[in-house]
Formats: sequence, structure tokens, C-alpha cells
Amino acid sequence: MPKHITLLIGALGGDGGGVLCDWIVSAAQSRGLGVQATQIPGVAQRTGATTYYVEVMPVGAAPSSVLALNPAIGEVDVALATELLEAGRMIFNGFVTPDRTTLIASTHRVLAIGERMAMGDGSFDVGRLLRAVKERSREQILFDMDQAAEESGGVLNAVLLGALAGSGRVPIPDSAFEAAIRHAGKSVDTNLAAFAFGRGHARGELDQAVREHRKRQTAVQGAEDLIERARRAYPAASLDVVEEGIRRLTAYQDRRYAALYLDRLDTIQALGSAELLREVARHLAVRMSFEDVIRVALAKTAADRMARVRAEVRAKEQEPLEITEHFKPGIEEIAAVLPPPLARRLLAWGQRTGRLGKTYFSMHVRTTTILGFARLRLVAGLRWWRPRTSRYVEEQAEIERWLGQIRDAAPLGLDLAREITESARLIKGYGDTHKRGLGNYRRIADEVIAPALAGRMTPRAAADAVANARVAALADPEGQSLSTTLAAIATATPPLRQAAE
Repeated sequence: MPKHITLLIGALGGDGGGVLCDWIVSAAQSRGLGVQATQIPGVAQRTGATTYYVEVMPVGAAPSSVLALNPAIGEVDVALATELLEAGRMIFNGFVTPDRTTLIASTHRVLAIGERMAMGDGSFDVGRLLRAVKERSREQILFDMDQAAEESGGVLNAVLLGALAGSGRVPIPDSAFEAAIRHAGKSVDTNLAAFAFGRGHARGELDQAVREHRKRQTAVQGAEDLIERARRAYPAASLDVVEEGIRRLTAYQDRRYAALYLDRLDTIQALGSAELLREVARHLAVRMSFEDVIRVALAKTAADRMARVRAEVRAKEQEPLEITEHFKPGIEEIAAVLPPPLARRLLAWGQRTGRLGKTYFSMHVRTTTILGFARLRLVAGLRWWRPRTSRYVEEQAEIERWLGQIRDAAPLGLDLAREITESARLIKGYGDTHKRGLGNYRRIADEVIAPALAGRMTPRAAADAVANARVAALADPEGQSLSTTLAAIATATPPLRQAAE
């Protein structure tokens, strides 16, 4: 007897989950299929769950078949989510299973209220979500459906319907889905365009997976032994982050640089905490692949960037497209790519003449011209020069200082070591952004971390102080909130010092 097919839809308010459900029901009925749907609306936006459950009986099913009103754990064939965290919610509730469920989800994020209320970056770890999606579902169709809707001129639920059609998991032809959209009579042309867009994405998923695999293989060419070394040395819980760090740093610099990454992680592995190792591995990979003009130039001239920009501005293939990049380097940015001795002289001259932080050189480079593209490619090709630059030398010294603090803190308490690890979030970008973040980190290192490691605070109080200082720095990049917090910590420190003594 043919088995019924179960579909579970998780949607946010305003994403059109109810319309999507109606389209599926209408398409099934037009083909003479038995179908039943239950709509369970939640409250507004991200404060509650809005779910839709549909069961479809294929041709040949018994007329007396009984369909369920609610989904059962482990009994869902297709799960559809209009946002990535909604997919995570269905996985958490047990409806998505690796032996049965095809998960179709948009990869874009709409922050939950708890994420928005957090000081600094309170967003959920997208990496954990994607790992759960890969591990807990049988098949996955994932892409940014919000962006796809924008590019097609339609709406997200029509893109999701197209992805469902493209998955081949329901016995309903494309023409029936298209007829359902026409029958609804609202924004027919744009919804049909979005449907076709989603269907094309879904049917191209296999090709995309092959391309991504080849891309990743290219990135680790010559570094396979490093991945094997990591698999032998590190706990399984940290390998996804470590292996991604190896790929990232091999592509960023070279195999030798990725080997340095593992050498540094070996010193953290010796501390005996798998959780600490994972967090350090994540932040260390980001810190070692710091932003500089070489990396920016590489991103601006990437092979797929032109196609992405053309899609974003909706330029047709035959229409001309011009891209003008605006750069405004100052004396510090120029010094960053010079050898340390020359950089020190240039910075000293800028300080002496009052030009430091005030003189900038505005440049407009058209990367859609041969000359403009060649100029940026020349800069992007300076990867071999990066280890000789003053920025590289400075970054490596700061990284070693940070790792040394983590190693010194671990014997005092893993909480303190973790908080010092998280302080790396302050250091990002380049130019003024990097300067402010590094300055705030150095203040915390000198006024909180150093006294804590010297034993002038209890480990618990020190961990709280580092966390509070980090949150203050993230809340106010200019440093005023941090100054207030550091002053409060300094006031509270003498009793703690006496207690420690």
C-alpha cells in the first residue's frame, strides 16, 4: 500500500506560512490526492512558533486511510523552514531525523528577541545550527531564500514552494504548484518567478555541493597531512572547528602557516580541556587570518564577485556593469604593509608632523576595467610578502601574548581561561576599527588580566571582571563604557587582593 507523505512547515510571522500551506493543499487536491492540513499559528514574530502540518496520500492509497492532525516525532518526511533557527527548533523537537527527513530551509537569519537583547554579539552560533542540520537530516536543500526572493522579485514562501517542488519528495508535478499560485490570484507573476527560482536552486543543489567540495579540496591541497595530524591528536568534539581552521589558514597564507596554527593549539591541548581547545581553535583561526589590504584586494577580485554583484543589482547579462571601489588608506594602513623598520620610521614621521590619523589618500579603482582590476590583483598577489610586513609581526606578537595569558590562567581556573579566550572578539577588521578594538583589548589585558594572573584577584572574581570589561568594550567601541567598568573593577579589587593574600 502506498505510504502517505508528511510535511512540517516552520515559519515566522509575515513569511506567508499559511499561504504556503494552502498552495500545497490546493496542488494536491488538483491531482486527486488525499490531503489534510493543520495550521497552528503562534504569536507575533519570534516570540512563538507558527507551524503547519500537511499529510498527502499518493495515488492508490486506501480511501479509508486515516490522516493525523499533528506531526509525530521521527515521522516527518519533509521539513520546511523559512529561517535557519526555525530549522534548528524542529531538529531540537525531534521532528527531523537522519533516517527519513529531507530538510529544506533558508539559511538567512532573523534574530530572536533574546539575541537582540544581548550586549554585544548575542547571535546564536550559526555553525552549530548548520552542523545539526547536516547531522540530523537525511538530505538537505539549503540556500538564502530571502535573498533569492529579493533577486526574483517575489516572496520567500514562493521560493520555498519551488524548493519543495525541486526536491522531488512529493508526488505533485510543477504544473500543479504553478496552477495553485495562479488560482490564489495574488502577485501571480512575481510568485511564479520566485517559484521557478526556488525550484532551480533545489535542482542545482547537487552541482553546488560538488563545486563546494572541489573548492574545499583545493583549499586544503598540500595540507591533508595536517588534517590527519589533527584527527590523531585532538578530541572529536573540536575537529570540525580545527579542520575548518586548517582550510581557512591554508587558503589565507600557506601550509606552513596552517602548521603554525596546530603548533599553537598543541599548547592548549596540553591543558586537558576539550571545551577550551574548541573555543581557542575558533578564535585563533580568525585572529591568524586577520584583515589586511592584501586580503581585501583578494576579495574584491574574487572570480565569483562580479556575478554576485550583477545578481544583486539585477543587471541583465547584456547590460554593461561598472564597479568602482573606494579606498581611503591613511599613514597607518600604508605602514602596515611595510617592513617593521620602515613602518616605524613612517609612523614616527606621521606623529612628528601631526599627520597621523589625519592624512588619508582617497583612491577610486574601477575593477571592471583592465587597469583597475590589474592594480588590485597586484596587491592581492602580495601574499608571499605578508610575513615580512609590520602588521604581520604585530599580530603574531599579540596572538602569542593572548595564548600565553590563556595558558597561565588555566591552572587558576578554566572559567578565567575561557573569558580571556572570548576577549579575542574585541580584535577585528583593520584601520580604525582594528585600532579601537586592539586598544580596548590591551586596556583589559593590562588592567584586569595581568593583575588576575598575578594573584591579586580570586579566579572567580577575575573571570567576572574580564567578562564585564569585554561586554562594556563591545557595547561602546569608543571606550567610555569600558573606562567606567575598569574604574569600578579597580575600586573593588583591593578587598579581593586582601582576601587572596
